[in-house]
Amino acid sequence: MMRWLVNVGLLCGKELRSLVHDRVLLGLIVFAFTAGVLLVANGVKVEVSNATIAFIDEDHSGLSRRMHDAVLPPYFKPAVLVDRAQALRGMDRGDYIFVVDIPPRFEADVLAGRTPAVQLRVDATAMTQAGLGTEYLNEILLGEVDDMLHAPAVVDQIPFQAASRVRFNPNSESSWFTSVMQIVTNITILSIVLVGAAVIREREHGTLEHLLVMPVSASEIAVAKIVTNGLVIFVGAMLSLWLVVHVWLGVPLAGSVTLFGACALLYLFSATALGIMLATVAPTMPQFGLLVVPVYAVAYLLSGAATPVESMPRLMQVVVRFLPTTQFVNLSQAILYRGAGLGAIMLPLLTVTVTGIVFLAFALSRFRSMLARQE
Repeated sequence: MMRWLVNVGLLCGKELRSLVHDRVLLGLIVFAFTAGVLLVANGVKVEVSNATIAFIDEDHSGLSRRMHDAVLPPYFKPAVLVDRAQALRGMDRGDYIFVVDIPPRFEADVLAGRTPAVQLRVDATAMTQAGLGTEYLNEILLGEVDDMLHAPAVVDQIPFQAASRVRFNPNSESSWFTSVMQIVTNITILSIVLVGAAVIREREHGTLEHLLVMPVSASEIAVAKIVTNGLVIFVGAMLSLWLVVHVWLGVPLAGSVTLFGACALLYLFSATALGIMLATVAPTMPQFGLLVVPVYAVAYLLSGAATPVESMPRLMQVVVRFLPTTQFVNLSQAILYRGAGLGAIMLPLLTVTVTGIVFLAFALSRFRSMLARQE
């Protein structure tokens, strides 16, 4: 056993030197955990932000001007006054997400007790902006009419009061969610790519044959690749979580970073073992890249990082419960967002551990078979 550990340690040193000399992979790691996280956190928005809006004002009254002036940043850009032809052309070009059409004599009809209609055109190709923005605009425009009429709001007439308490993300800031999920996603893709690329690089350069004539076993070679690349990814992920997400972006980390790190180490065995399995299937680096893309895409889409598991079809919800990517996203959200302890994440942690053992055993079996064919 001691000899096995010594060999693994020596091979880890070799793997680390090989990774250090690969400037492309090093650059990919640094970019993924710094600029990649920042770009996603600041660029991907799930709330209404700077939505473009135009007004067709055919009334030119005090009420129509109040409605126009009530639409303010940061949810909407300053409203633009246009005519109907300009509005239609602008929506066709994608210049406006919302167009508010106020008819003639709108204020007079409101004061007379009639119910004139204000038309709201919405470009639903911007789905998130369109859905939430429509609700925001309805509340804003109705609020201005109620204020002018000095009428009580509809909420004030309801015989009960709904007290909402938004936990874990009070301001519903998307960057709090997307930044952490990007780190989780980076752990998955880098684990697969780095370990798989290390196997194929040695096979293409002929250094794998050099290892075969040395007194080392297949398990020592595979474990060295898993440990070395896994630790590099682990260090990058933890530094990114603390320095980029917590310090730079100001995202609070509700739970134990140490507990998250321990869970990430367990998950890395599953992801890196998957990288070795794919490398044993693909004979060349281009084929490995083509194989990684669909595997990663499926794992990402089913992980719950992009789409909540509860929104998936019932059968799919049952299937994804057994995927390590889904369970890692689940426990990451529980620890870092909700401050969960070890007791609350035992089930997903057990799933990650079991799948890691299965993946590692299968990867070692495939790796031994590949080495046997090389001899």
